[in-house]
Amino acid sequence: MDELQKHIANSRENFLFGELNEKDIEQNPFFQFEKWLLEAVAYKVPEVQAMNLSTVSKDLKPSSRIVYLREFKNHQYTFYGNYESRKGEELSNNPNACLNFFWPQLERQIRIEGTVKLARDEVSDNYFNARPYDSQIGSWASAQSTKIKTREELNNKIASLEQTFKTKKMERPPYWGGWVLTANYYEFWQGRKSRLHDRISYSLEGNNWEINRLSP
Repeated sequence: MDELQKHIANSRENFLFGELNEKDIEQNPFFQFEKWLLEAVAYKVPEVQAMNLSTVSKDLKPSSRIVYLREFKNHQYTFYGNYESRKGEELSNNPNACLNFFWPQLERQIRIEGTVKLARDEVSDNYFNARPYDSQIGSWASAQSTKIKTREELNNKIASLEQTFKTKKMERPPYWGGWVLTANYYEFWQGRKSRLHDRISYSLEGNNWEINRLSP
């Protein structure tokens, strides 16, 4: 344990990959997001669509988990899951949320804050229908975030559902679908030497995006 703690305490990277300058950035943060996402895809960053979703409960306790970005356009970012899960309940009570992408290969982070609403039914239906069969079954089988006694309990439920859907049309569960976060704040972080990182923020003021450099 002492060696592990020593390793963690002494682990540090001297970020040298690049820099982020005001003269090079897009004036619209959505286009800056697209630019960085394209570069991450070209660089073959693994799980490039993975993002940390942070929500807040009714008693003001934060929670975070990794979800996948599935659609994005015009400052709207869509992800999917169980509406009755912990994240679903928290988003229902407090629609303010934060997304965070971390691409260590490029020494970059992107933080996107905004408000969340449910995706339209047809959007959720189309995405569900395009999912692999096993993932569709999983959406029905998992009462996400609830306690179960054993893995076998889940496996038995999956087996039962597989029998059911041999004679029944597969449809999206009523408790499963998409959320859409509409951004009102972005922050782009580029790692730099000696922890003197580049941070550029975009804040929505009326219909305009106010751009600022933040102290590292």
